[in-house]
Amino acid sequence: MYNITKTRGMCVENKKSSDISSEEHTLFIKHIPERRKSLDRANKVYQIESKYRHFTVHIGKFKEFKRGLHAVLNELRSASRDDILELRINSGGGLVNEGKQFYNLIQEKFYGRTIAFLDNHAYSMGALMFCMAKRRVIYPYSDIMFHNYSSGFSGKGGEIRSRVKHKDKILMKFFRQIVVKEGFLTPVEFENMLIGQDYWMDAKEMCKRKIATHVVYKGKQIKAKKYLKILTNSVDGGKKKRKKEKVKYSSPSDSKA
Repeated sequence: MYNITKTRGMCVENKKSSDISSEEHTLFIKHIPERRKSLDRANKVYQIESKYRHFTVHIGKFKEFKRGLHAVLNELRSASRDDILELRINSGGGLVNEGKQFYNLIQEKFYGRTIAFLDNHAYSMGALMFCMAKRRVIYPYSDIMFHNYSSGFSGKGGEIRSRVKHKDKILMKFFRQIVVKEGFLTPVEFENMLIGQDYWMDAKEMCKRKIATHVVYKGKQIKAKKYLKILTNSVDGGKKKRKKEKVKYSSPSDSKA
């Protein structure tokens, strides 16, 4: 049930995605063998990096109506303490309960060892999913959107009131934990979000708010702070160039004696 590929002397096993994928999410696994790094070749002193698995999940909509997430979550829960989880997010959102299942998984199995790539948009639950990761990588044209949840209930009046109050209390605590405690939205912005304000952000805004920790730029992953400096220098350089061209191409009638 495995495809085996050799890459730079390493044997990497990729389990067939059809066996462990859901309707909207696809899971791939790489087995990274033990590595030895020489610290003192003469005395045969080495630093040993343990073997581990690199799980990659491509995230789509959070709307698993047929198969659910059973196969994907079951496979991910087999992770050891050295394994890494990579999330590739391109999601318009969906059911919060499914997103909470991933949150529980990260807390249980991949705490501090989760990398998320915003490839290329993350709205609603997708935005919260991106914020769950320790390392959060974006691209120059990635975008994100935060807003309040939407829901609907049926039943007797008293039951509906109790359920709405209960669910709202839990979800508000969940949202606040992810976006306010980490400083991605201010308390005031969060309160505005609860009454209908949507927050749309591009790459620059995500870097400023530290929602993004890194940016893929010209083939490399650079820190968000460095990317902001590049954007600032690019704008300043453009202004100076336009000012220079304006002076260079000004007509004699524009000159004053």
